[in-house]
Amino acid sequence: MVSLALLAGCVRHADEASTALERIKRAGVMRVGFEGAYPPFNFLNEQKQFDGFDVDIANEIARRLGVRAEFVATQFEALVGGLDAGKWDIVIAQMSITDKRRQQVDFTDPYVVTGGVIIIRQDESGYTTLADLKGKRVGAGSGTTFEEVATQAGAQVTTYKSVNQYVQDLQNKRLDAIINDRMTMGYLIKSKNLPVKISSTGLVSRDVIGMAIKKNNADFVAAVNTELTAMKRAGTYTAIYRKWFGIEPAAF
Repeated sequence: MVSLALLAGCVRHADEASTALERIKRAGVMRVGFEGAYPPFNFLNEQKQFDGFDVDIANEIARRLGVRAEFVATQFEALVGGLDAGKWDIVIAQMSITDKRRQQVDFTDPYVVTGGVIIIRQDESGYTTLADLKGKRVGAGSGTTFEEVATQAGAQVTTYKSVNQYVQDLQNKRLDAIINDRMTMGYLIKSKNLPVKISSTGLVSRDVIGMAIKKNNADFVAAVNTELTAMKRAGTYTAIYRKWFGIEPAAF
């Protein structure tokens, strides 16, 4: 019994000493954290399966690493904490690379370059620049860079758990405008025929998006970067991008 206890202790110690990449390879599973309610990036489809751009990217990276992807949905603001707690191995959730977040996690090379836009009701006009939003009721996703942009513009900011909630409040005139990702809103407006439109004359913010990995896992970061580079060179990344957005990826 003493020998068994010592062996169990050694196994636990070895597992704790392993890197994320070693544990993933051993388990054959890469656990991916995301919101799961942010189409077209990550969402539940009609078959109640996770789908979207992030899902396709995650599945391709996992395949190239010789494992399978397992998806875990949670609130966006809980993703970093869950990563630190070991609830998932990687966050692939349209997370902008910021200096503040770099203090908490390590990021891979960018896998998306995009930007924020201002969205208003179809029958409204104005609100073409951030200056127009000062004092206005503006909705944004909780914990996102769009919340920061709206706050810095002097808007009366209301934050939401999902994009569907603040689009609904915009339609119901509880908000004057919202700030969200250009690709996301273009997809939603087209696919759902929403009575809203992009009103800004250009991007109000530029977002460089990376995958987040718990600190001190340089081998895992390097492995993901290697496979992401290979995907881009092979044209796989562009094919996935076109599938969801119908346009060429922005330059990195």
